[in-house]
Amino acid sequence: MITYKSAEEIELIRESSLLVGKALAEVAKIIRPGITPLELDRRAEEFIRDSNAIPAFKGYGDFPNTLCMSPNTQVVHGIPNDKPLIEGDIISIDCGALKNGFYGDHAYTFAVGNIDTETEKLLQVTKESLYVGIREFKLNNRVGDVGYAIQKYCEDYGYGVVRELVGHGLGRKMHEDPEMPNYGKRGRGKKFVEGMVVAIEPMINMGTHRIKQHKDGWTITTLDDKPSAHFEHDVAIIDGKPELLSTFAYIYEALGIESDEEDEFRQTTLIL
Repeated sequence: MITYKSAEEIELIRESSLLVGKALAEVAKIIRPGITPLELDRRAEEFIRDSNAIPAFKGYGDFPNTLCMSPNTQVVHGIPNDKPLIEGDIISIDCGALKNGFYGDHAYTFAVGNIDTETEKLLQVTKESLYVGIREFKLNNRVGDVGYAIQKYCEDYGYGVVRELVGHGLGRKMHEDPEMPNYGKRGRGKKFVEGMVVAIEPMINMGTHRIKQHKDGWTITTLDDKPSAHFEHDVAIIDGKPELLSTFAYIYEALGIESDEEDEFRQTTLIL
């Protein structure tokens, strides 16, 4: 059952989503070869709690940490550990926060130092596919329109689009209807209406789309042990169009990156 959000509720979701973006920026400030995922996890948890919010993932289904941290061949749901990151790694970091009764849920795949050009291309295309999908999240389109757009964009580059893991609605619960696959057929699935809020999150593999789950019950890796990338935004339909509630701008500020990629999806100016 889809829960439609009022303007006031959307602003509360935006507040939580921006907080997650700021937490990821705290991670971006210190991510480097030699640092451990657990150190990054502690920084994010401290920031979220200092912001009068609750880490959404910690304890969710018995997940033990604040961040899902998935390096290299891991797709999602990786558990932070004390193994130092090394030059050339990539790591997908997914973070959630609960504030004022509403969730934010947001992910970014970071390069650790310099990475090879093939992996850099995977990250670029995966992030581009996120915005390709967001453009289709508009009044009277359907779930399949978003999935089709992401799938075609990524498969045209020869990448594998994960089937078993999907985006989702977002609000008072972290996972609400509708499910938002990154594959599909145009014109299929639930219709988008005003006030819908979803998390769109392409999970794209350099090789096969097939995955395997590990014995810890959380860690998921690519079946062929090739790299995987993951980017996620929270988006609402406002005045019939997609409006970003989350942002990568705080991450970019920390990393010294200039970008206007989000401008077309934001009706109000983001104050950094």
